[in-house]
Amino acid sequence: MNDTQNKKIAQVTDKTLVVGVDVGSDTHYARAILARGYEVSKRPFGFENTREGFEKFVRWSYDLAIANQLTKIFVAVEPTGHYWFNLADYLKAYDVKFVMVAPQHVKHSKEMDDNTQRKDDRKDPLIIAKLVPEGRYMEPYIPEDVYAELRVAFNRRCDLVEALTRNINRMIRWFDMHFPEYRTVYGKANAISGLLVLMRAPLPSDILELGVEGICRIWREAKIRAAGINRAKKLVEAARQSIGLKGGEAVRQELWQLMEEHELLKKQLDDIMRIIEDLLARIPGADRLLKVPGAGIVTVAGFLSEVGDICRFTDPKQIQKLAGLAVVENSSGKRKGMPGISRRGRGRLRWVLFQLARTTVKNNKEMRAYHQYYTTRKKNPLKKMQSLMAIAGKMTRIFFGMLKNGREYDPAIVMKDFNREAAA
Repeated sequence: MNDTQNKKIAQVTDKTLVVGVDVGSDTHYARAILARGYEVSKRPFGFENTREGFEKFVRWSYDLAIANQLTKIFVAVEPTGHYWFNLADYLKAYDVKFVMVAPQHVKHSKEMDDNTQRKDDRKDPLIIAKLVPEGRYMEPYIPEDVYAELRVAFNRRCDLVEALTRNINRMIRWFDMHFPEYRTVYGKANAISGLLVLMRAPLPSDILELGVEGICRIWREAKIRAAGINRAKKLVEAARQSIGLKGGEAVRQELWQLMEEHELLKKQLDDIMRIIEDLLARIPGADRLLKVPGAGIVTVAGFLSEVGDICRFTDPKQIQKLAGLAVVENSSGKRKGMPGISRRGRGRLRWVLFQLARTTVKNNKEMRAYHQYYTTRKKNPLKKMQSLMAIAGKMTRIFFGMLKNGREYDPAIVMKDFNREAAA
């Protein structure tokens, strides 16, 4: 048992009421226990996901605490879905400690009471509550002010990128079915000059009817200089040789709607990126992170949206653990397993740090030197992915130091570890 868990256990005293809440979309259910596991709630308490329901829950919790002469209240939830956010925000105004238990801990603890994996509103809140006195909980960080805005904006940016990727894949499917030769003329399904033509002539038969001159006219009207008569001839020839499925108005409409959706998603992505840039300008130290070679708006915004206010951390290892980058080893007896990252943490933060590692190895000579050293050293050389994970951890420490101490990026300081490791 580590020191952190011991500290968590110490917070739950004989004067603590522990309330486990099984959250739902409309109704939540709660049960309450003492520090030693004795249940003081006679039956599951159900309350609605409304202000009135929250008020009833607070009164119920305080009544139980007073009746049992308790001075502190812990409210624990299992964070499955987004339904717990409103409850957590409401409880900020009260003298209540809000904590979370990991879903996998709840899952693995289900059989301990009745030897079954059954799930119901009576059983789950009690399991959640019983995990708290064991120290198996975490205190959630709910960002506020500009950090809250940035997290919303960055999450929206990720959703839009995923939607844009799905849209492009659907366009590629359409081409494969109705105009497969189009992709021999254009490498990208969303090439601007190609989409301009397809808005007028989506099917191969429409392109043949339009002809080379008609295609060039479209480009001239749109003032597209990169496309000329040779590209137009290739497009017409591809339409002439096409083996695509014949189609009518429904097929045309499918592509037109996909292209309209594509343009809308691009506009929305541009809008949200402008908001992200404005928010970064309001965060102290973000401008310094943007100056790091290889770091960009996406990686810096992703890091700050997931980490939040750096002042809540005392060590960069806490951020690495939050991202699931903590190194763990799977060993038993004489078998010594290969160490790897835990992957228990915020997946999006882990993705951001991985992307940061990739871009800095490509564009940052200091990180490129580390990567080269890690993958070629004689003792314990790392594979490419392992090296990138090590770089991700190093960039976490660099960002932490820059934000915490107000320093600029200094290649000489960054290379101190490299020189020490290389000389060892």
